[in-house]
Amino acid sequence: MPATPAWPPQSTPRLFVETVLSAGLRLPLDGAPANYLLAVMRLKNGDPVKLFDGATGEWLALARDLRKRDLVLEVTEQLRPLEPVPDLWLCAAPIKKGRIDWVAEKACELGVARLLPVLTRRTVIDRLNLDRLRSHMVEAAEQCGRTALPELAEPVKLAALLCDWPAERTLFFADETGGVPAVEAMRARPGPAAILVGPEGGFDAEEREAIRALPQAVGIALGPRILRAETAAAAAVSLWMGTAGDW
Repeated sequence: MPATPAWPPQSTPRLFVETVLSAGLRLPLDGAPANYLLAVMRLKNGDPVKLFDGATGEWLALARDLRKRDLVLEVTEQLRPLEPVPDLWLCAAPIKKGRIDWVAEKACELGVARLLPVLTRRTVIDRLNLDRLRSHMVEAAEQCGRTALPELAEPVKLAALLCDWPAERTLFFADETGGVPAVEAMRARPGPAAILVGPEGGFDAEEREAIRALPQAVGIALGPRILRAETAAAAAVSLWMGTAGDW
């Protein structure tokens, strides 16, 4: 007996949409997403597309009513429910364009629930394009199979972040002056958590003292080598995910 081919095929294009999905929904599509499906992927009538909305999981849709610049996607069935998302925030000082985009992309790939840009005294970026960061997270989620997108918060000053910090959430901060080995600290403090990573040059002395004064804050060390800000963010998130059992 010949093997039954997988349906939908692994090569099926996958898109994020803002519309809440359900079986039977007919979703008109135009603009860049339609151009991708029609001009790049050469979709034909009846071809499958995987969709996710960040709220209800992943769905199978079929291409219908194809025209030169638009088409309709007919949602037929749910392929996967919404994934469980580990309760981890990444609080990262904005760094140079390209590198902060990389942080947003990897935060999504690694499973972070929320990304909070934090403004510190040594932050060199005074304007942050949140639409661009969200686009990088959407592309990462489309490619790596996530069904949920991290929440992207508005930038906040460090003092305001600490002032309003939730009592039940541990704040692990990358302390370049030394701290508890990261894995040891994370194993000792399970539950809702956040990771705070400073900018190039790190936190200044006054900021470091303010962070340490927060009862929920735990300074962590990320090994003997000096890490760039974006590397520290990815390393700390990876360690927490491994410790929390998400991997």
